[in-house]
Amino acid sequence: MGKWLIPVTFFIGFFTYATMNVVLKETNTLEFCTSCHTMQQNFTEYKQSLHYKNHAGVRVICSDCHVPKATIPKLAAKIGAVKDIYHEIIGTIDTPEKYEAQRWEMANRVWDRMKETDSRECRSCHSWDAMMFESQDPLATKVHQRGKREGKTCITCHQAIVHQEPEEPEESEAEPVMK
Repeated sequence: MGKWLIPVTFFIGFFTYATMNVVLKETNTLEFCTSCHTMQQNFTEYKQSLHYKNHAGVRVICSDCHVPKATIPKLAAKIGAVKDIYHEIIGTIDTPEKYEAQRWEMANRVWDRMKETDSRECRSCHSWDAMMFESQDPLATKVHQRGKREGKTCITCHQAIVHQEPEEPEESEAEPVMK
């Protein structure tokens, strides 16, 4: 029994690692992200953005902005995303109206997470040091240079860069159900 323990352990570990990588890769595709019908509004907004179609021909997909590259934060994001699937299944966000009712809360959770990580996913493509300020319009140059000096994070100014910015609900409206 002892001589088989190391090879069996290695095989189980390798199989688990390979399976995890396949699952993570498949759940990072645009097709997977937009497969729920409640994501169709987000998909429509995304297709109107510069992250979908731009002069450089670079396309950024959902996982590029919403899923960290590093393994541990990526796993945490994937585990957190199970909540959205759960709410889709139980009907909390299964219609456009219900989705819109939760949109402010969902957007704020994403923005808070991006602020906490200094817009880590944005910075995997955009960095202060790589910006060509001289090719930006004067206002953008001024704002970006001030943001760099003041240690601002991307999401502070660019909350609605891809998706429509939701309207803040009235104080009298019910509390959000998606916690």
